[in-house]
Amino acid sequence: MTTPFMPKATAKWLVDNTALSFKQIADFCEMHPLEIQGIADGEVAANIIPADPVKSGQLTKDEIARCEENADSPLKMKQDAAEMLSANRKRKARYTPIARRQDKPDAISWLVKNHPELSDGQIIKLVGTTKKTIEAIRDRSHWNVNNLNPRDPVLLGLTTQSALNAAVDKAKRKGGSAEESAA
Repeated sequence: MTTPFMPKATAKWLVDNTALSFKQIADFCEMHPLEIQGIADGEVAANIIPADPVKSGQLTKDEIARCEENADSPLKMKQDAAEMLSANRKRKARYTPIARRQDKPDAISWLVKNHPELSDGQIIKLVGTTKKTIEAIRDRSHWNVNNLNPRDPVLLGLTTQSALNAAVDKAKRKGGSAEESAA
């Protein structure tokens, strides 16, 4: 499921203008049903202006009517809106909290040690670092090399297991095709 453009504003409009269940709205907006209950009660998002998902191109009136008739049926975003959201999501930079930034060298060290097949570009995407930092850790010239403790970037919260698995699989496929052509 893809997140609507402005989830709380969209949820507020859906609560005010439709007979959809809180669960349907929560699933569509990727929010908790209790948040939707709070919006309906006026406790949450009281000063947010509702955003019409029909006008913004996220939903059609027919889709809303279909889901109002069947409370078990999930709302489905229009295909073009979903594609636009997924395209925008790919370009978005990840924010790493300040408390997690000092863990990046440890994560890079773990990746270099446990997955040497990963390219610098893949490590940059996974951890959100620079090529210079990766090179410094690889050649042991990093300023804090003596205190590095290789730790799994997934456990540190710097990347997801699915992203790590995808990067490792991609690196192995590239490595496998290079070995096959050399043989």
